[in-house]
Amino acid sequence: MSVAHDRKFLDRFSLAIGIFVGVSVALVVLAVTLGRRERPERLLAEPEYRRQVEARLAPLVRVAVAGRDNAALSIVPDSGAKQPQAAAAIPTTGTGVYEQVCVACHAQGIGGAPRFGDAAAWNPRVAKGKATLYTHAIEGFKGEAGIMPPKGGRVDLADDLIRAAVDHMVQSSR
Repeated sequence: MSVAHDRKFLDRFSLAIGIFVGVSVALVVLAVTLGRRERPERLLAEPEYRRQVEARLAPLVRVAVAGRDNAALSIVPDSGAKQPQAAAAIPTTGTGVYEQVCVACHAQGIGGAPRFGDAAAWNPRVAKGKATLYTHAIEGFKGEAGIMPPKGGRVDLADDLIRAAVDHMVQSSR
C-alpha cells in the first residue's frame, strides 16, 4: 500500500509541476508578444517623452566659481518643462544685496562679521583698502575674527553687486 500511495503522490506532484511550468511558459510568450507591439521608435518620437528624458538627464547642480561673474547660473534655459521658482529674486542694487543676503550676518555680527553701521568694527577693515574688502567679500575670507563665505553664500550674484553691497556697508559705517 505504501508503494501505491507514493506512486499516486508522485503522479499528482508531477501533474502540478507540469501545469505550473506550462502556465509560466504561456505567460512569458504572452509578455514577449505584447512587448513587441509597443515600438520604442514610436515612443522616442513623442515630444513629451523626450522632454521627460531631458529633464531626468539634466545636471542636478551648476557650479559657481568665486571671483567670477556667475549671474548666468540663475537663468534657467527654457526646455518646455515647468521649472521651480527661485527661492529669492536676484537683487539689483547694493542696498538690495545687503537687505537680502548680508543682513543675515552683518545685522547681528554673526561669525565675527562687522555690524552694519559700526564704525569701530569697520575702520580697521576699511584701512586695508577697498580692493581687499572686495576680494574678501567675493572670494571669501577666514580670519582671526571670523569667517566670510564667498559672496555671503549667494555665489550666483554678480561681482559688481557684491562690490556695491560692500560700498553700501562701508558708507553706513562713516
